Amino acid sequence: MERRLHTRHRARTIVYIIMPDGRRSLCKAVNLSATGVFIRTSGLGLRKGQKVELAFAINLGTITKLHRRTAVVAHVSGGGTGLMMEAYAVR
Repeated sequence: MERRLHTRHRARTIVYIIMPDGRRSLCKAVNLSATGVFIRTSGLGLRKGQKVELAFAINLGTITKLHRRTAVVAHVSGGGTGLMMEAYAVR
């Protein structure tokens, strides 16, 4: 049973992740919704419940919007990491 409140969309963007210890990594987004993103990760050592900072650009045709969000790791699998974004407002 699908529990998501917002539709996921295939994503073609790179997500810049800043870990709590200051490490930074570039990862490819697989899908994106209004409240979450699934990214390809390997060896980042992310754990469920951990907070990270995200920065990513969304191309809207003639406009590209830069988004910065705080997110919580919702799950980690062999294929990547699901992140739930905490806020809609740009900081």
